[in-house]
Amino acid sequence: MRFKKIHLVASLCLAFSALAEAQAGTGTGEVTFIHMGDLHGHLIPHPNVRSDGNGQSEGGVARIYTLIKDIRRAKPDQTLLVNTGDTLHGGAEALFTQGEAMIKVLNAFHIDAYAPGNWDYVYGANKFIDYFAGQQAKANWHPIISNLYYDNYPGAEARTGQNIAAPYIIKTINGLRVGIIGFTSDRGPQAGDPNITRGLKFTNGEAEYEKYAKLLREQDVDLVVAISELGLHGNLTLANRIPGVDIILSSDKHEITPKPIVSKYGTLVVEQGMDGQVIGELGVRVVKGKVVSNKYISHRITDRIKEDRGIAALVKSVRQPYVAGPQFRAGEIKNPISGARLRYPIDTVIGQTEIPLYRSNFSDEAMPGVIEGSSHDFLTDAFRVMTGAQLGGITGFRYGTTIAKGPIKMEDLYHFMPIGPQIAKGELTGAQIKRTLEGKPQGEQGRTSEWVNGWTAGYSGLTADFDPRAAQGNRVSNIRVNGKPLDPNASYTVGGFYYDLVPNLINRVPAKNIVVLKDQDGSILDGTDVVKRYVETLPAKTVNSETLQLDRIRLINPLPQEEHGIREIQPLGSNVM
Repeated sequence: MRFKKIHLVASLCLAFSALAEAQAGTGTGEVTFIHMGDLHGHLIPHPNVRSDGNGQSEGGVARIYTLIKDIRRAKPDQTLLVNTGDTLHGGAEALFTQGEAMIKVLNAFHIDAYAPGNWDYVYGANKFIDYFAGQQAKANWHPIISNLYYDNYPGAEARTGQNIAAPYIIKTINGLRVGIIGFTSDRGPQAGDPNITRGLKFTNGEAEYEKYAKLLREQDVDLVVAISELGLHGNLTLANRIPGVDIILSSDKHEITPKPIVSKYGTLVVEQGMDGQVIGELGVRVVKGKVVSNKYISHRITDRIKEDRGIAALVKSVRQPYVAGPQFRAGEIKNPISGARLRYPIDTVIGQTEIPLYRSNFSDEAMPGVIEGSSHDFLTDAFRVMTGAQLGGITGFRYGTTIAKGPIKMEDLYHFMPIGPQIAKGELTGAQIKRTLEGKPQGEQGRTSEWVNGWTAGYSGLTADFDPRAAQGNRVSNIRVNGKPLDPNASYTVGGFYYDLVPNLINRVPAKNIVVLKDQDGSILDGTDVVKRYVETLPAKTVNSETLQLDRIRLINPLPQEEHGIREIQPLGSNVM
């Protein structure tokens, strides 16, 4: 072990020496990066009901483009627009067009560089290559992907080992040579088809990070930038291990960095949250090839920003087939993942809620998002009731939207469940249920506080205690199913997500005696249809404190303290979204 540590230190010293000896840039000037990421299919504004939003309307790509134009106008010939992934997935328009609705709108943004996220592969490798590879790529976003390779891709076996897209580019901006390296997530989407990324090979990016940082320095660039969907933890880990990169524009874990995080070697790392609620503006001044100062603004996309008319018109155009109006044709549009038919316009109001539905509270607030959310409580109630199971369950994740007090629309449900699941009932053991609450063990510390738990699964019909200070595997205790202690050896029926291509799984967990919920005529029911029917069973079709129990998971010790001013306390290092 001591030899390995000495060898690692020596390797880092050699790497640093090589970079120091490489020909350095000599340019002087300023460049501004406009940074968006984790848009997750959000075309139109949505409310922010968390404590930092007070219900204000946030997001919307027409507003975002107005801000982009304003920054470009204020700093002509000095900006680069970067998108760091998870764009093609997340709402009904994205789902039913397999991402093309997002491409049609964002092609008008003139994106300078793009690093795809794991959910950008959700429609399959063929679609991904059609969108991003080669001269005929449908998305004009200039994809930069250093850690994604062909791997016996059908019809392109001879390309095995080659990059899918350029690993880096060099742009001359305001007299500065800017080298940009791109990194995609090192995992594909974890739902639906298990072979969805067949023919593609991902790496963790470490070798490419070191290789291309050195290569770009040797090409006399003045600034080296990584655009990366490896997540805040993954990116900061690379920046602390390997010198040579000046800036990392990060995505994946949906955190908002209030100011740049500075790595051991001086790398600036920033991330922009999710769903288009925030756009980053990072300006740096470079003197003789070295960053000497920076100015960072995290712009909230609120209704104070007017919509760009051209982008608003594009959004209206791509939404027309799915909203109420003459272009909507019930039953003619097919969910590409489940095969279910779109039965209702997505702007259909299905009921009301007196409780905001979301999952994103800060770590120091009641019902923190990494533990529980009212949206998951609501969804799992629907799965339990509609399947007749003892429990309703859902995997722990954050992507989705927020529903303020007032109407619930079908499109809200598609943001909650954007991956086209059906709903089924199956049998899990008590031991399996406990493991889903514990989260997957991690091979690497996510934070100095050892907080490495994945997002806690959501359940209906279950309560438990959670101790974040306990060792992983022993954090969850006092688990009760409908008031009775959980028996690890007993079987329990659980309603949750189901996909035909993995017919032995409920919520990604192997289950027995699975029964898929179908319509009376035997046709496929989308998960959104199931939740709609559940809301219709509620008195006055209303979610309120009588129909929705919250605080199902009780924290018996506080979560770790925030780091870098980030209050979400995401499970950095985990493999959930």
